[in-house]
Amino acid sequence: MNLALFLSLILLMTIAAGLLGSLTGLGGGVVAVPVLIVFFQFPFVDAVGVSLITILATSTTSGAAYVRDHITDLRIGMFLEIATVPGAFVGAVVAIFLARSNLEDALLVALGAVLILSAVSSLLRGRQTSTHGGRPDRISRYFGFRGTYHDHALGTAVSYEGENTKGALGVMFCAGVVSALFGIGAGVLKVFALEGALNLPMKVATATSNFMIGVTAAAGASVLLMAGYVNPLFAAPAAIGTALGSYVGSRYLPRLRNEAVRWIFVVVVFALAIEVILRGVGFAA
Repeated sequence: MNLALFLSLILLMTIAAGLLGSLTGLGGGVVAVPVLIVFFQFPFVDAVGVSLITILATSTTSGAAYVRDHITDLRIGMFLEIATVPGAFVGAVVAIFLARSNLEDALLVALGAVLILSAVSSLLRGRQTSTHGGRPDRISRYFGFRGTYHDHALGTAVSYEGENTKGALGVMFCAGVVSALFGIGAGVLKVFALEGALNLPMKVATATSNFMIGVTAAAGASVLLMAGYVNPLFAAPAAIGTALGSYVGSRYLPRLRNEAVRWIFVVVVFALAIEVILRGVGFAA
């Protein structure tokens, strides 16, 4: 295939990935990794390396828009990065090790099972747009993990207060490991930690996740770059395409109802789970 055409196809694919990642808070890697491996024949870790760059672009573009719209909770996001960044370093090292092993298929199947359970849990939780009063823990009270944002879809202000901070930190460490290991941003786990453990509204969780995935991806990508698994020739168009897609997505999230965002989120999780399970058992190779 002609190199220019090859790079153009990567650009188009990552535009879709950025749009999807921005709307759901998952990061563009949920599309980038499977497509790079299946359609572009990238080796697993090379696809992860390029995907982490696209995730960084998603966070930089859509994350800035959500901050401007006062949806992102910067204080909570920066605090939880103390868990995701070390996790990303661990995940990147494991990814490099797996590049020379035969354990990737089993890990993909395990990840798919976890994602399905997480999606089912999200549906059963059925959280409403307005949050409950909650019972903030000592850490949440000390750091002031509370805020208010204006919901354009509802035309009203929504207040929230964080709780179960220690539980969220544990999930965030795992999210960092999964992010660098699979190159998917791990927004799945981040959104669950922010919405499920901290009891944040879905939109705040999605916007804060978009902000956090960039820092996490940068940590993982730095390790893979030093190991030679990030090709700048492919990473450049991927980053441009993801930035364009995430910008479009960031313009629509504030106008969507939380229930719509939730269903987009759940559908994407199920699709990702099916894809990685099929690849793990050899049907999507």
